[in-house]
Amino acid sequence: EEASPHIDALEFEKGREATFTAASTFFVKISGGCVALIRSRDNHLLCERIGLLNSLSFYFASVAYYVSTLLIDLSVFLYVALFVLVSLTDLDLEQLSGLGSIFSMEWIISLGFVSLVPQTCEMVLEYGILAGVQEILGGLFAGLLFFLFQNKSIASSMKEGAITGVAPYLATGRPLANQHQTWRDIYVAYWKSHYTPAFSLALAYIIYYALSSQQSTNVTFIMPLVIISSIAWVVTPIIFSPFPRFDLIQQDLREFLNFISGKAGSAAKEIPQVIANAHGGKCRSLYECGLAEEMSVWSNHQSLVVLLIFLATKIGVAIFLGFALPAGFVDFVAVPFVVYIISLPLVFGYSQLGQNNVFLALSFAPWLFISMVADHMMSARVHGISLKVLLPEHIIAIVLFFYLLDLVKDALLFFCAVVSKFMCCVSNKEDTKVTWMQKCVRLSFVYFYVYQQNLLWAFVVVFANLVTSLVMVVLDRFFCNVHTWYLLNDRLAATPHGQPYMSHSPARLSRPSHAASARDLLLASAASP
Repeated sequence: EEASPHIDALEFEKGREATFTAASTFFVKISGGCVALIRSRDNHLLCERIGLLNSLSFYFASVAYYVSTLLIDLSVFLYVALFVLVSLTDLDLEQLSGLGSIFSMEWIISLGFVSLVPQTCEMVLEYGILAGVQEILGGLFAGLLFFLFQNKSIASSMKEGAITGVAPYLATGRPLANQHQTWRDIYVAYWKSHYTPAFSLALAYIIYYALSSQQSTNVTFIMPLVIISSIAWVVTPIIFSPFPRFDLIQQDLREFLNFISGKAGSAAKEIPQVIANAHGGKCRSLYECGLAEEMSVWSNHQSLVVLLIFLATKIGVAIFLGFALPAGFVDFVAVPFVVYIISLPLVFGYSQLGQNNVFLALSFAPWLFISMVADHMMSARVHGISLKVLLPEHIIAIVLFFYLLDLVKDALLFFCAVVSKFMCCVSNKEDTKVTWMQKCVRLSFVYFYVYQQNLLWAFVVVFANLVTSLVMVVLDRFFCNVHTWYLLNDRLAATPHGQPYMSHSPARLSRPSHAASARDLLLASAASP
């Protein structure tokens, strides 16, 4: 017989996004482009000329998924806000039930689970009943977390695109599935789109729980979907991060703490570098990350009309809260205001003495004694009342104060933006305008507690990442690498801890019985987990 050589070739080509961060970036890129599609002239002309029925088909075949995802995301916040307002009116669930309101019962099962019906039918037809049901149930938990997170990526990207009118191209890179993502990179990627909304939603739920617990019936909605969403937006990237190991946790924790406490970008002369790093996604510190976001809103030629609309909306919300909140809650706003005045000299010391972290840490100290300040300022009112009873007043007063503080900051920066526009028209010096406006933004970033709030939420993220990572390590260490098996495959899960994958049984391509697949070779190229 004529001998023919057997040759195996491994070729890297364009494939799917196999890592969690790359998948998120892809969704952000597509949803941002969806906003640009809606705003395009071609889309406007098409919708004018194809008729109503064809417009409906065109809508559901193009942007419907992204728009509906945005509306669902907004409805979650409106749902919690509605119950906060209901609690302020002293209406309990029994009274709502007597009025025949649909909000007297909690939505235990989301309508999203209805989508499992066609998926189950498709899987049963393709794989059979047992294999199809096993595939559905096996991926239910992971799919729930994954799409809760990715739907938030879509909603945040669409809101960002609608506000800025920009849909930038984002390179996903398509890295290997076993590439570990550091805590620092995860925070830089998701702090604005996921972490900040998660903390806002959790804070709104805490306010609702504190208000409803003071009612006579003491009946409170648990709102499991709200709780799961706020938690999933924070911990999902850690759950989908491969190879949880103690040494990687120590490395990520050390790097992230250095990122939080770093001073890079804090000097006034570093402002151009801050903006340049933000465009490349290479923020060197938490300070630089937050300041770059403020600069993008107020310094990068943002439309004054858009800024005025947002400022007017915030003023309208403040006026509504002033009429809706009871006088007792509004009176307590004076307490955090006094604490803020007490902390300002320490903030001034941090800003003017080389961003010394000692002054920054001391500026948080007065807030620890806010209940004592309330006892001295409002002794006649709080005398003999326990802190548990006064807790709703304290929480709502602090939240309302920081909302008003942010409103004052936006009003001052809008005034500075108008003045800088006038200076630009008079002197025609664009560089002078940008530098002066950037200095105003830099001062407001610290004195109006924007950086301090980012710092507080960053430490909450550290705690959440640490707890989640330790749970993943325990699952991998003591339960037969179940996390690695579920996230990657059984071959990697069979690798003992501390040993590189395929270190004792290298792939041999010359014999068919030992031939390795392309997926094995890609995973083998990774370093020791």
